[in-house]
Amino acid sequence: MLSSDMTETTEPQPPAQQAEPTQPAQRRPSALGRTPAQEGPSARRRPRAQEGAPAEGEPPARRRPRADGERTRSAILRAAASLATVDGLEGLSIGNLAAAIGMSKSGLYAHFGSKQELQLATVEEAGRIFADEVVRPALAAPAGLAQLEALCEAFFEHLQRRTFPGGCFFSGAALEMGTRPGPVKEAIAAFQTGFVGLIRGFAATAIEQGELPADEDPRQLAFELNGLILATDASFVLNDDPAVLDLARQVVRRRLGLPPDGSPVRR
Repeated sequence: MLSSDMTETTEPQPPAQQAEPTQPAQRRPSALGRTPAQEGPSARRRPRAQEGAPAEGEPPARRRPRADGERTRSAILRAAASLATVDGLEGLSIGNLAAAIGMSKSGLYAHFGSKQELQLATVEEAGRIFADEVVRPALAAPAGLAQLEALCEAFFEHLQRRTFPGGCFFSGAALEMGTRPGPVKEAIAAFQTGFVGLIRGFAATAIEQGELPADEDPRQLAFELNGLILATDASFVLNDDPAVLDLARQVVRRRLGLPPDGSPVRR
C-alpha cells in the first residue's frame, strides 16, 4: 500500500489460484460513442470552459461596439448635413465634424476615409431627407395639379420646421459647389436635375388632364416653380420670417390657377 507518509511494503501473498482468462475491461464510452483513447489525447485534456463562454455548437457572442461605433452612420451624416448648411460643404471636414458631435476623429475615419467621401455621403443623406420630407408627400397626392401644389407646400414646411439650420441643403450647396468641378458638384447637379424633372413631370400630367391650359409649357412652369422655391429659401433664411412662406404659398396658388383661400384642388 502507498500513503503520503508511508513507504511501500510487500507482504507475502498466498499462492494464487489458477484463474480463468478474463476479458480486458472496456472503457466507458464518451458522449459521442467513443472511448477517450479513440478520441485522442487532446480530448482527454480538454480545458474547462470559461465562465460566460458559449456552449459547444453555439455562435460566439458579439462584442459590444465601442462608444464611437454605437453612433449610426445616418445620425453622423444628418449632423454633417446640418453643419454644411451653415459652414458649407467645403467647410466640412473630419476634424470639425468630430468636434461638433463630440466624437473622436478615429471614430469618424472608420466611416469615412477622406473629406470627399464625407462630402459625398453627406449629399446622399441630405437627398434622402429631402425625399422623405418633400418628395414623398407630393407623390402621395393625386396625380397632376395636386402634386404640384403638394410639392411646393411640402418644401415650405421643410423650411418652416427648420430641418436644417441653414435652410434647404441643396439650395446652398448648388451655389457653393457650382464652380468646383468634381464628384461632389456632379452629385448636387444630378439631384437638382432630378428635382426639376419631377416638377416637369407633374406639370405635364396636369396639362394632359386638362387642369392647366393646353398651351402651358411644362419646362417653363418647372423652371418658374423651382426658381420660386430657391427665392423662398433665400428670403426665409436671410430674414427668418415665416411670413415669407405665406407669401410664397399665395404666389404658387396664383401661378397654378388655384383659389387664393387654400381650397383643395378640384378634380
